[in-house]
Amino acid sequence: MHFAGPPRIAYGMAGGFPSDVRGVGHAPPPNSRARGWTNRGRYWDMIDEWGNEWRRLEAITKGEVHKGVIQDSWDLLDGYRWPQLDRAELYEGTAQRTREFHEEGYFVLGGLRWPFDVARYMRGMENFLADCAGDKERVKHLMGLVTDILERQIHRYADAGVDAVMSGEDWGTQDRLLVSPDTFREIFLPCFRRLCGAAHSRGLYVWFHSCGYVREVIGDWFEAGIDCCQFDQPELHGIDLLARKFGGRMHFWCPVDIQTTLQTRDKDRIRAAARDYVEKLGSYGGGFVAGYYGSNEALGLDPEYQAAACEAFMQSGDPAPWCR
Repeated sequence: MHFAGPPRIAYGMAGGFPSDVRGVGHAPPPNSRARGWTNRGRYWDMIDEWGNEWRRLEAITKGEVHKGVIQDSWDLLDGYRWPQLDRAELYEGTAQRTREFHEEGYFVLGGLRWPFDVARYMRGMENFLADCAGDKERVKHLMGLVTDILERQIHRYADAGVDAVMSGEDWGTQDRLLVSPDTFREIFLPCFRRLCGAAHSRGLYVWFHSCGYVREVIGDWFEAGIDCCQFDQPELHGIDLLARKFGGRMHFWCPVDIQTTLQTRDKDRIRAAARDYVEKLGSYGGGFVAGYYGSNEALGLDPEYQAAACEAFMQSGDPAPWCR
């Protein structure tokens, strides 16, 4: 993470390929509403720890919120019971697991939510996007309440000894942000700054996932303190652009692009893309973490195509570009 010139690129792969990274979570809060996925015949459903009902049509995708816990009315926020995610005892197992991973030589990520996702789940996606345009003060109030909880979580993870926190929100469609850049900066960027500031104050890095077209705000994320972006569609932003604007300043953790390149099933093209990522994003004494998309089933792809990508990542990144 220091761009200090390690002898090979970092690995964050799966599917039988190596990873230098491990993730940890926390125990459920005592007032959690969570209930696991249940097959209802025509669909599956579950309740998350914030009280939102999720649905999906099959057993391989993560689904989407079907009914947010305050979707019907903002008035429901007044009596809402927030999950007690900052209780110290929830992180006792986290600390033990982190120590074990450190003894094995891994970089440890503590997983948590991020404010936009929590808020949009609670209100429902359509309601929340309309709120961002027509009821900004209520949105800002909700974002502040959520950020309070997440900030305390970050400090608990720091107490547990993790190296970084990992979160994410899908901020884009295929060609634009879900809100205007100005709205993002007015409502949401202050939350990024606050949470990244809390993490950095405790010596933690911030790793952040997003799908969709987010090119217009990557610079804002960097300014706020995001240290590593996890992109499953890096080519949507342009590998050359990412390298030119953020090389040596921000890390990128990516599989070969899951929509434009893996889907071709052309192993030569997949290998060429993997080499390109390593050479362009990982030529700054660091900067690239080789990735692996977690569900070949969701992509409709045989694992052999990601295997070709991972083999090329390793061949191109060991030794690292700056060591050749």
